Amino acid sequence: MMDITDLILTDHHEQRRMFALLEEIPAERTDALASVWGRLKVLLEVHARAEELLFYPRLLKLQQDRINIETPQAETTDAIHDHNEIRDAIAAVAGNPVGSDSWQRAVSKVNEVNSDHMAEEEREGLTDFRRHVSRDERHTIAVDFCAFEAEHASGITPHDQDPDDYVAANE
Repeated sequence: MMDITDLILTDHHEQRRMFALLEEIPAERTDALASVWGRLKVLLEVHARAEELLFYPRLLKLQQDRINIETPQAETTDAIHDHNEIRDAIAAVAGNPVGSDSWQRAVSKVNEVNSDHMAEEEREGLTDFRRHVSRDERHTIAVDFCAFEAEHASGITPHDQDPDDYVAANE
């Protein structure tokens, strides 16, 4: 049985792996860097959008966890803000020649903001889901999440969302 929390963790592992690959490719291999980066930025955006459509709306329906300090609303607001920050960092990569020092710094910034987001999500939202959402529902969300990622494997147009508007629309 699939579980959305496991699926998100698997995506996070793949993102970390691809950032590590970028760090190991020599700067002069601009073709390889561009290819890996192109795939990674698609994965990041499709993953974020799938979370916004399928994971966070359900997280917002949870009650305050007795252990976790933040409310589901605060977690979600922060996550949507993080997604915007990741999108902005990705957009900043485009203005740099592939493989250049400035390009590598820009990719490193994407890695930094994405890593911060993943760590927070793994400590909070995924934990809340495991504690409060049934395995059957986590399975159903995972199936929809997989389908969304497969349908959009070639990418989607990124767009920032106002975190407060997002929470209000999905509560």
